[in-house]
Amino acid sequence: MSEVINLEGVSVIRDGRYLLAKVDWRVEAHERWVVLGPNGAGKTTMLQVASTYITPSRGTVRLMGIEHGKGDVRQIRRRVGYAGAGLAGMIRGYLPALEIVVTGKHAAFVDSRWHDYDDSDWETARARLARLQADHLADRQFETLSAGEKQRVLIARSLMTSPELLLLDEATTGLDLGARERLIRSLSDLAFDPAGPSVVLVTHHVEEIPPGYDHILLLSGGEVLADGPIEETLSDETLSDCFQLALRLRRYEDRYRAWSPSGRTT
Repeated sequence: MSEVINLEGVSVIRDGRYLLAKVDWRVEAHERWVVLGPNGAGKTTMLQVASTYITPSRGTVRLMGIEHGKGDVRQIRRRVGYAGAGLAGMIRGYLPALEIVVTGKHAAFVDSRWHDYDDSDWETARARLARLQADHLADRQFETLSAGEKQRVLIARSLMTSPELLLLDEATTGLDLGARERLIRSLSDLAFDPAGPSVVLVTHHVEEIPPGYDHILLLSGGEVLADGPIEETLSDETLSDCFQLALRLRRYEDRYRAWSPSGRTT
């Protein structure tokens, strides 16, 4: 099994403050990871490092076996899909969903007339929408979609190049219960696809961990508190330590729930 992410001693320092501090993290091919932690933990920064959009202040980053700074970053980025709530603001709202997905081939945020696309590209775009149960949105303008529909379109876009690694930054932010559950179901379907990419999903909430995700990294204050297989790593103790609050964790069938029985801080 080959690695897709390898961070060794990675630190990101801004204005004398550590956003990440000596992070070691390794993701193997076809693993599905959850990165969990409170606001300001460094989760988005870590994904930006893993997607080559941030160069760490210290440490070594390898993606698909290529050390950052020693390979063509454009070629590396074509092997990495990225989607998150922040991308929605970069999309031209008048474009139909299908056109937004097809432009993912070139990581472009302009309409399709600026690049060449053949029939197979449009067929691939339709297939990516169908994979996220969003093919019925193909002709809808992006600005008319709900928050959950937009997220499914953006994830379909991130799959346009058949990436080896998919990074999802707080994909469920701002979604109502129904939209959240539909998206979690789509992410679960993706996790159970044996030919699918390795996936890293950033979230604040254990309730949003989709079935099929098998590893977790708990991050707080820019430091890794624990990482490994979910069933061995996620517990009352590690969750409480991560959020600095006495928490209880329960698993119901294939989903998790957490709550504070007393409100006492750890």
